[in-house]
Amino acid sequence: MEINSIEPFLQYLTRTRLITEAVIAAIPHDKLDWTYAPGKFTMADLIRHIAGIERYVFAEIALGKKPAYKGCGKEIADGYGAVMEYFTTRHNESVEIFKTLSDEALQRKVTSVNGKEVELGKFLRALIIHEVHHRAALCIYLNLLGISSPPVLGLKEEQVIQISREIL
Repeated sequence: MEINSIEPFLQYLTRTRLITEAVIAAIPHDKLDWTYAPGKFTMADLIRHIAGIERYVFAEIALGKKPAYKGCGKEIADGYGAVMEYFTTRHNESVEIFKTLSDEALQRKVTSVNGKEVELGKFLRALIIHEVHHRAALCIYLNLLGISSPPVLGLKEEQVIQISREIL
């Protein structure tokens, strides 16, 4: 996906976030601090990480600033309500920043976190990839707990198989 215009990017970001929110909604509140192994991200860490990277890396760099990411631990937000408020607030702040970008700004070179110069539009594409990557981890965590994750594209595999049989 080439990002040459800000409005289609914002629409895509919104659709991506709605799916992520559906996955997060499937997490039992008492499992928010669960992880599959000591020292690995908890589900709350992943949620805080998605939010923090979007706001304090992608949005800051879009503004022409340095990243300001401070991590994703409990000190950022602890407990279901606080974690969800952090997640929502950071996203809303990011969207407001992205709305200020012109289509021309998407062609401007920015310095990414790894120090390489890249067009802002290509850098913002990585924001979507980052969120999807960590959303998939949340789905795996849910499955490890025996909790079914919601279908990402609206259908479960079994439904796609059934539809495919009907078409043939």
